Amino acid sequence: MFVTSAYAQEAKPAEGETHPPAAGADTHVAPAEGDAAHGAAEAGHATGTEAGHGGGAFPPFDPSTYASQLLWLAITFGLFYLFLKKVVLPRIAHILETRSDRIAQDLDQAARSKADADAAVAAYEQELAEAKAKANSIGQSARDGAKADAEAQRKKVEAELEAKLAEAEKSIAGIKTKAMGEVGSIAESTAAAIIEQLTGRKADKAAVAAAVKASRS
Repeated sequence: MFVTSAYAQEAKPAEGETHPPAAGADTHVAPAEGDAAHGAAEAGHATGTEAGHGGGAFPPFDPSTYASQLLWLAITFGLFYLFLKKVVLPRIAHILETRSDRIAQDLDQAARSKADADAAVAAYEQELAEAKAKANSIGQSARDGAKADAEAQRKKVEAELEAKLAEAEKSIAGIKTKAMGEVGSIAESTAAAIIEQLTGRKADKAAVAAAVKASRS
């Protein structure tokens, strides 16, 4: 608007200059008045230009644009809100739901794995206890069997030894009886030999036997 007004003010002297001067007018004075009007137009143009460039307010702070600014602010906020509601928030909700489901599945899998591990540990402990009990039973049975075998072997050896001892005693008794039976004849022979050696003649066997029997009794 300032540019248009200045242009109008600048244009008026130009139109005044196109008309020829009136009859009888002083031709020397008219050009001076035209020059003064042209100078005033240039001054007005400069003043309008300065007012247009430096004298106006900054548009966001111009009270005349508050209504349009508020309108565009409401439109922009509404579009941004719709964008958040229709695009951003559903995606975030979907991501959170997916992560929540995945975490729940991981927790369920961990719980199942823990239950399986606990069951495996319990089964292992039970099998270990059964193996220990079986080993103890086998060891006890082996000890009892070995003890029974040793006892049977001991009794067998003792029976054999007793039989051999009885047989030895019987043999010794027989040898003793036989020896005792032969002692008399040996004594008689020995006594007869001694008497014959001492006297130089044969001894009487009957007298020697009687003497030996008398000494034995």
